[in-house]
Amino acid sequence: MESSNLKDPEDLRICQIIDANLDRAREGLRVLEDWARFGLGKADLVLIIKNLRQILGKNHLEIYKRSRNHLEDKCKGLSHEEQLKRKTSEEIISSNSARVQEALRVIEEFSRPHNHKLSRIASKIRYEIYSLEVELLNFNKYKNLENIIKENNLYVITDQRENLIKIIEDILIGGVKIIQYRFKTGNDADHLEKAIKLKTLCKKYNSLFIVNDRVDIALASNSDGLHLGQDDLDVKTARSLLGNKKIIGKTANNEIDISKAIEDGCDYIGIGPVFKSATKKDKQPLGLERVQELTKDIKVPWFAIGGINKNNISVLKKYNIKKVALVSDLMNAKDPRKKAIMLNKELSNENNN
Repeated sequence: MESSNLKDPEDLRICQIIDANLDRAREGLRVLEDWARFGLGKADLVLIIKNLRQILGKNHLEIYKRSRNHLEDKCKGLSHEEQLKRKTSEEIISSNSARVQEALRVIEEFSRPHNHKLSRIASKIRYEIYSLEVELLNFNKYKNLENIIKENNLYVITDQRENLIKIIEDILIGGVKIIQYRFKTGNDADHLEKAIKLKTLCKKYNSLFIVNDRVDIALASNSDGLHLGQDDLDVKTARSLLGNKKIIGKTANNEIDISKAIEDGCDYIGIGPVFKSATKKDKQPLGLERVQELTKDIKVPWFAIGGINKNNISVLKKYNIKKVALVSDLMNAKDPRKKAIMLNKELSNENNN
């Protein structure tokens, strides 16, 4: 405290309160810092949080530390059952952000009469935590979506049909984690209505929902991402419209387009057609050797697409092609759920040759 009489019992109690809450704030910041570092790999956020923690550390005066044993804390060790319910990284981020904010509010109030500098610091950092929490949660969500792309080998693209919602739910029950909503005809009101239903379904099954081509439908349905064809928007423009928390994929079938997509920051690439495709009848197939050549140095996830079905997956695996995107083979299946389970098993490591 800038001016206090340590013999005054009330001042000592206030010192004790400030000391406890400086500890709480710094502990909460450390949790956020470690998640930003080890969970997200975001060096810029780590530096911001570390700096806030250091500022509070410099203002954790000796007078506060000496007050710790002034009165016995009879409530020490108390916890709440809600603390045991935190299971996800999002819950940990939010609970520790709240912990920091609450502690800083206490510091701000109790230090105001005696330590104006600390009170101002606590107020400033408290408002910074609001924005920091949003940024951490947004990037955390993006990392979770990115992990779905990395960890799953089966990517399903829809076609247009009356019973689309039922088929997609069966496919999701079958374990598919990536769905792309593709449509070329019809009106936008119907497309948006279906997109919203599909997004809800994908969320229910912890799966990724991507819209093909249309940034407006992607935004309006709050999709997890957007897939761009060769003649669509470039990745940078799409990113500026969608923001950094959405997945963006790009179709490419030559070295120049692949390099440009990666340079522009796409999250994954669709490469094909590998074989003759019913959905891309005018496109000449690349063939397995050409796909292998194009992808040998790619560091981002990529999916082979075009004419792929259960019968040729074993051939793809011989060429080290592990991730595939399917349309007809699943959408036309008599039992989409069973077919999805079978395809996932076929693509999994346990069945690799």
